[in-house]
Amino acid sequence: MPLKTFVREIGNISKKSSAREHKLRRGRAHIAPEASSSSTPVGSSTALIEQGQWANLPPELLLDIIQRVEAREKCWPGRRDVVACASVCRSWREITKEIVKTPEQCGFLTFPISLKQPGPRDTPIQCFIRRERATSTYRLYMGLSPALSGDLSKLLLAAKKVRRATSTDFVISLVGDDFSRSSNNYVGKLRSNFLGTKFNIFDSQPPPGSNVQSSCQSRRKTHLKQVLPSVPMSNYNTANISYELNVLRTRGPRRMQCIMHSIPISAIEEGGIAPTPMAFTNCLDEDSSPLIDSEGKKPQVGFNSTGYGRSPKSVQTAPLVLKNKAPRWHEQLQCWCLNFKGRVTVASVKNFQLVAAVEPSQNVTVTEQEKVILQFGKIGKDIFTMDYHYPLSAFQAFAICLSSFDTKPVCE
Repeated sequence: MPLKTFVREIGNISKKSSAREHKLRRGRAHIAPEASSSSTPVGSSTALIEQGQWANLPPELLLDIIQRVEAREKCWPGRRDVVACASVCRSWREITKEIVKTPEQCGFLTFPISLKQPGPRDTPIQCFIRRERATSTYRLYMGLSPALSGDLSKLLLAAKKVRRATSTDFVISLVGDDFSRSSNNYVGKLRSNFLGTKFNIFDSQPPPGSNVQSSCQSRRKTHLKQVLPSVPMSNYNTANISYELNVLRTRGPRRMQCIMHSIPISAIEEGGIAPTPMAFTNCLDEDSSPLIDSEGKKPQVGFNSTGYGRSPKSVQTAPLVLKNKAPRWHEQLQCWCLNFKGRVTVASVKNFQLVAAVEPSQNVTVTEQEKVILQFGKIGKDIFTMDYHYPLSAFQAFAICLSSFDTKPVCE
């Protein structure tokens, strides 16, 4: 059987199994959920899938098949065949997860957890954002631009702008039609202050290696059945964004600074490694559940003394600080200019490039200091490009770019 026909047949099996799971669970998932012998009754559809003909393939043959599929499909929509292999059964899923590498290693986005893993070190992952003014939603797609990608663009993340009395929230989801915090599609949010000058990035799960995550895992089995599905997920303050005030209305672009509390400065030093989550963790225990703060709102567990909540003891190193790259004034064009290497074509106050703010005492090479970690710019009406590098993830980069869309009357 040709490999292409084999993969197509696997995809059809994956679609059928996903449809059965949808009827049983009434939820959507990118990968078929884990099935355990204790929780799955004999004779159910999941049990039949686990005992199907594809689950009995020899491990050596199965490994060779999945390796060929993964090596052949380098971009979307072809990467959906890799996801289809992981959706056949548990044995296929385990082998696929071992073969598929992180975006830092391979430069590809495959599973949903890839959106929270650091990007590649050498070449950026190029995306674009489509803004829908009528619904106040923002969609992040994989691709160079809508003109080049067209209908084949892969939706990565979506955000909805929610205005409140004293702040503005951008709720970020894996899908474009479900922005509920009690949903499994919820991945985090961005919150601004009243003036739109300061923002906090909240993640739905704690960063890897923090003591909040370990306490969550130890109590999840005890309290999971006691928590109603409508209870919102916990939020963890992983970054702060601040825009410099421009009260005198001086001419020039916005000035911003990002403090990434979940990424240590050692990540960009020689031999440094950025925190890389390998799976989603839903923390619903009593210790990490939000209580009530002084303003009568639910606080978010933070990673800095000035933010919401408390700081874990495991985070001792200095956080990574990003600053916007200073543009140069072009006398002939009479505007501020940055080299976006053809990725930005329309002048806008929203355009920016972020580089690392490094102290002389820190062991960071000149190349790393000058490397653009994140760039964002306008290419058309309601169309913006977003290119990000290591150590930022797609979720973090998208949240930073969303801060540029909020109204800032005192910064322009």
